[in-house]
Amino acid sequence: MLPSRFHDWFAARGWSARAHQLALVEYAARGESVLLVAPTGGGKTLAGFLPSLIDLVDRPKRARKPGLHTLYISPLKALAVDVARNLDAAIAEMALPVTVETRTGDTSVARRQRQRHSPPDILLTTPEQLGLLLAHPRAPQLFENLRTVVLDELHAL
Repeated sequence: MLPSRFHDWFAARGWSARAHQLALVEYAARGESVLLVAPTGGGKTLAGFLPSLIDLVDRPKRARKPGLHTLYISPLKALAVDVARNLDAAIAEMALPVTVETRTGDTSVARRQRQRHSPPDILLTTPEQLGLLLAHPRAPQLFENLRTVVLDELHAL
């Protein structure tokens, strides 16, 4: 079910993909939305990003529309930064051609401006920063090719 690059990454860690992680890949492949509820430490965050990572690898940059592919929203700035760090590690270990950035209240003005004009594949942000992005005149261009939205800590939003 998982592409070999992902399966091998799980195996190298002594892991195997969990049923809910594989289910999210299946739902995404069918273009369906899903709400995942699983215990802490159950691999929810990775499950939320697996479909995006697979899609981004299956459709290299030259074959996909430019711009933001996946938007991750967390009510906690620290969580967005922590998730980015973990996601960056997995991307580096699998040598995936995927860019990830955070956008919080601490993000420099120059970086925010660059993100609006040249967004990463995956942007991790907070509701406040999302509001600013949506209000910007370039919002239609920024979000026109968005394929996935991951809402973390939904109960706190």
